[in-house]
Amino acid sequence: MATKKHVYFFGDGKADGTGDMKDLLGGKGAGLAEMTRLGIPVPSGFTITTEACNAFFEAGKKHPAGMWDQVLANLKKVEKSMGMKFGDPKNPLMVSVRSGAKFSMPGMMDTVLNLGLNDATLEGIVKKTGNTRFAYDAYRRFMTMFSSIVMGLDRMKFEHALEDMKQAKGVMLDTDLDADDLEKLCVRYKQIYRAATGHDFPQEPLKQLEMAINAVFGSWFGDRARKYRDLNGISHKLGTACNVQAMVFGNMGDNSGTGVAFTRNPSTGQNKFFGEFLLNAQGEDVVAGIRTPEPVSDLQKKMPKCYKELMAIYKKLEKHYKDMLDIEFTIQEDRLFMLQTRVGKRTATAALKLAVDMVEEKLIDKKTAVSRIDPAQIDQLLHPMIDPKAKVEKIAKGLPASPGAAVGTLVFTAEDAEKAADRGEKVVLVRTETSPEDIGGMHAAQGILTARGGMTSHAAVVARGMGKCCVAGCGAINISETAKTMSVGNLVLKEGDYITLNGTTGEVLLGQAPLIQPKLTGDFSKIMSWVDEFAAIDVRANADTPHDAQVARGFGAVGIGLCRTEHMFFEGERIQAVREMILADEIDDRKKALEKLLPMQKGDFIGIFKEMKGLPVTIRLLDPPLHEFLPHTDDEIKALSESMGVSVERLNTKNRLLHEFNPMLGHRGCRLGVTYPEIYEMQARAIMEAACELSKKRVKVIPEIMIPLVGHVNELKAMREVVDRVAAEVMAQYKTKVEYTVGTMIELPRAAITADAIAQYADFFSFGTNDLTQTTYGLSRDDAGRFLPFYVDKGILEDDPFVTIDQTGVGALMQIAVEKGRTVKKKLKMGICGEHGGEPRSVTFCNKIGLNYVSCSPYRVPIAKLAAAQAAITAKSGKDMSKSTV
Repeated sequence: MATKKHVYFFGDGKADGTGDMKDLLGGKGAGLAEMTRLGIPVPSGFTITTEACNAFFEAGKKHPAGMWDQVLANLKKVEKSMGMKFGDPKNPLMVSVRSGAKFSMPGMMDTVLNLGLNDATLEGIVKKTGNTRFAYDAYRRFMTMFSSIVMGLDRMKFEHALEDMKQAKGVMLDTDLDADDLEKLCVRYKQIYRAATGHDFPQEPLKQLEMAINAVFGSWFGDRARKYRDLNGISHKLGTACNVQAMVFGNMGDNSGTGVAFTRNPSTGQNKFFGEFLLNAQGEDVVAGIRTPEPVSDLQKKMPKCYKELMAIYKKLEKHYKDMLDIEFTIQEDRLFMLQTRVGKRTATAALKLAVDMVEEKLIDKKTAVSRIDPAQIDQLLHPMIDPKAKVEKIAKGLPASPGAAVGTLVFTAEDAEKAADRGEKVVLVRTETSPEDIGGMHAAQGILTARGGMTSHAAVVARGMGKCCVAGCGAINISETAKTMSVGNLVLKEGDYITLNGTTGEVLLGQAPLIQPKLTGDFSKIMSWVDEFAAIDVRANADTPHDAQVARGFGAVGIGLCRTEHMFFEGERIQAVREMILADEIDDRKKALEKLLPMQKGDFIGIFKEMKGLPVTIRLLDPPLHEFLPHTDDEIKALSESMGVSVERLNTKNRLLHEFNPMLGHRGCRLGVTYPEIYEMQARAIMEAACELSKKRVKVIPEIMIPLVGHVNELKAMREVVDRVAAEVMAQYKTKVEYTVGTMIELPRAAITADAIAQYADFFSFGTNDLTQTTYGLSRDDAGRFLPFYVDKGILEDDPFVTIDQTGVGALMQIAVEKGRTVKKKLKMGICGEHGGEPRSVTFCNKIGLNYVSCSPYRVPIAKLAAAQAAITAKSGKDMSKSTV
């Protein structure tokens, strides 16, 4: 039986893999293979597959059969290609060992550079290059990375030793240390290693390589990588590839350097080469923010030949991939090498501009443009910005690393940020520089501020990916993470003080600046018009007020899919009338109270119908149990007693009578309508009077009356009779006819299973997936939050079913209801009005099972519209185009 191929070589213009093998080679490995095939200068190397990584874990962290032999065979190919030998003391080859998953996860997994260095090969490098400083600089970097990443030692012990050396010399930068300093530092590093491990630093290059490969595989399940995948919806089952590549060195002097660049601006989308570089440095220096880099345009003055070649390569790559790319390069003694290319992470603003510009440049078509935008990114555009009219006090300015605005109290550790967010507090995370371990705190914070780092630092890249406001490289601030203070000149701010960040300008403001909602025009409007060309499913909004309806229409909603009438009951005089109704013992007294509510409800519906301008409005009749409208604390009961002239004892008695052990499954929804039909009569009358009044004024209205929590066909039959009778009376009274429909929410398993019977009396179905999820799982969403995250973390559930539809359980019930309902009425209209209506994967599922529309909160309408278009494009092409990676 042939041994499975686990290792793919690239070098000398040839590659075993191709750019479309991201599942197997990861984004980095596929990119290296493709660049090699394109004739771009790439140091030779090989990629160990994601399948090998998964097999490694399945075998209890042992290499799959044949993998190591293939590693050794491909290492020989690299040696031949580069004209050097791994471990040879005279002409040593050194390699980098880097992770590379299918989807870009910047900084979340591990990299080891300069591997193959030991005491013997160090001397070989000194003799070969004549550059003693370079050799010891490479060695100390390798020892730091190997010790922290492979052996799990505290990196700060090595960093402190470096800082001590610089302090003793009276210098600021690593580059100010000479060869003798770095030689002494390497001796100190070996002492730190031995003290921590009890062993000398490993000298056998092949053993170093094996341990580093295992560490890269192991980093796939590291805490920060797991958390990043959880936050970004990336499967834990993909595994990471491991790329072993011949080292080229940017730290060999001022004719060498390293940089990170984007083929266009990742913050704005502007068609301008964007990036940073450092002379006499290795790649980690740029992304870690250890030194402040220079803009890539300055490379033209310092190394014009290399800059010209870099410009030609980036244009060639962008034309080939037809997307904005993130590239890494190193210049070794005036020779340019490309180390990576992948689709660049971008802000929402940039994503829209890139898509529109590339269509206009004829690089891509509209379908590709729509498919390329992450629906979650649209959410970034709906976030507040600083009011330009506000008077603000600027205290510092850094780099505008990720646009938007953030207001919050200062915290200085990721852990504190997460704790504060759990308490519902809004915070700004302030760090000297962020590291991958800060991922949880960065997600929890409103914004991120760093003292060091550039536009391509860890903080900048991760914040842009998250849609978080970020100001980086703010050198004017001094941070004490131990004292938990931030000082700017004579101003000292402590933990808990408010600041505001303007990620668009890089400004740091004192206190809480007022924020406003941005206006969406230009590229956003153009993309949304393209979205409408492709979507096969409509998007409505959940709206309870005319203002909500106005916002929804502004975002392109084509109707209201859920208007919750109970939300109207809590305002002013209304709650008093509702309480009178609840306290009434006789039907006549209840009707008197309801008569007070009728004109108020009618006014609400008139306002919403007017705002929707002839679009359908689905109005759900009263759903929650009555006890929710009564006070429960002693002070509230006493106050109500005095205002209504009702004894405290009577109120307490009513509360006891209405108390339920499980209100979610209690006396609510259509069950209230069955026992107190006068409630639904009043609401139906208010709806129809509003509709008739407007109709007589030649205002088009499309009322859709929805009965909640139907579990048995006879419930809907009885409630429909009430609605139809009242509608007939009102239309006769107004001497006009209004087309209306009556439907039900499918939010109980029994309703889904008996949908064919229920469909006989329904003009439409609307899936209430919040309750359908609760009743399918037997969970209360108010209580399940205590343990559902644990279920997801432990892999018992892949996702929280209240966040995205559980397609195999809840989704199966929905599909049953669709199929059964349409056997009775072939064109039965169906939609969804739960919170899932604005979640992209749920929208895709709704499209798949044939729903007519989804409904979500007004500010999620653009997200749902984009997701609907992408679902339709994917369904037609059979290929998921929504996640693009290189």
